[in-house]
Amino acid sequence: MQAVSLSADTARYARCIAASKRIRWDIDRDVIRDRTFDLSHKFLPDGLSLADELPFFSAAERRFVSQVQGRTYANMFGLVERFVSAKVLELTHAHSFGDQVALEALVRFTDEELKHQELFRRIEQLAAQGMPAGYTFGADANQVAAFVLSKCTWAVLALTCHVELLSQAHYRGSIGTSPGLSDLFKDVFLYHWREESQHANLDELEWLREDARMCPTTRDAAIDDLIALVGAVDQILQAQATADAHYVMRVIRGTPDAPRAAEVEAVVLKAYRWTYIVSGMLEPRFSKLLGGMIDAGQMARIEAAMAPLMYAMPAAGVPIPAMAA
Repeated sequence: MQAVSLSADTARYARCIAASKRIRWDIDRDVIRDRTFDLSHKFLPDGLSLADELPFFSAAERRFVSQVQGRTYANMFGLVERFVSAKVLELTHAHSFGDQVALEALVRFTDEELKHQELFRRIEQLAAQGMPAGYTFGADANQVAAFVLSKCTWAVLALTCHVELLSQAHYRGSIGTSPGLSDLFKDVFLYHWREESQHANLDELEWLREDARMCPTTRDAAIDDLIALVGAVDQILQAQATADAHYVMRVIRGTPDAPRAAEVEAVVLKAYRWTYIVSGMLEPRFSKLLGGMIDAGQMARIEAAMAPLMYAMPAAGVPIPAMAA
C-alpha cells in the first residue's frame, strides 16, 4: 500500500496522537497510588510561592504557606480545564468533515482534560483530609467557563495557550527540579506535564489556524477580549489571595487580622499574579507566538494593560521558572 503523504499540520496532529497513546496514564494506578500528602514537605517551590518573602514566618509556617498555595494551584488548573475542555470540544466541529487526524487529536485532548479535572478534584479531597479546616476556593468553574467562552475564539485560545505553556515552564524549571517538595504533589504535576506538553502543541495549531481567518478589525476586537480575560483572571486571583491569606493567618496566628496580615496578603497576591499571569507572558514560546500575530500598536495595548501586574516577579536570586523553559 502506498504511504499517504500528510500536510505539515496534519503531521503535527498525528505526532500529538502518537504521544497521547504512548504516555497515557491512570489517576489511581500511576499518580495517586494509595498515597496521601506528607505535610512535612512543601508543595510549591519558593520560585512560585514566594514564601521566602515572608521572613517573619518560621520555616514551618512558610512551608504551610506553600501547601496552601499548592492546593490553590491544583484548584486553579481544575478551574481552567473546565473551559478548556468545552472550547476544545467546540473546535472539533470544524474538523468533523475535514481532517480526521486533527479531529482525533482534539478528541483525545478533550478526554485528557476531563481526566485532569477529575485528578484535581481528587487532589483537593486529599488536601482537605490532611490540612486544617477552613480553606475555601471561591471561583465557580461553570461561571468562569461561561464568561471565558463568551469571548472570541482567538482570545480564548490565546489564554489557553498561555496557561498550557506556563504550566510546562513551571514544571520543567521549578516543580520538577526542586528538592524537598511533596512526592505526591510532584507526581501530580509530572503526569499533568506529560499530557499538557501535547496540549500546548494543539493549542498552538488551533490558535494559528484561527488567526489565519482574522482581519485587522476582528483582531483588534480580539485584543480587547484577551485583555478582558486577563483582567477577569486577576479578579479571581485577588479574591483567592485574600481567602488564602486569611486562612493562613487564622491557622498560624489564630485570627485573619493578626499583625502583618496585610503583608501576607500582598505577598500571596504577588505570587498569584506571578504564577498565573506574568510568568506566562514572559514564557519565550508564548511571547513569540503572540508577537507574530499582532502589530506594534496591539502589543502596546497589551503591555499597557499588563503594566500594573509586572511588579509581580520573584526577588533577585530566586529561580524564574518561565525563563527555564
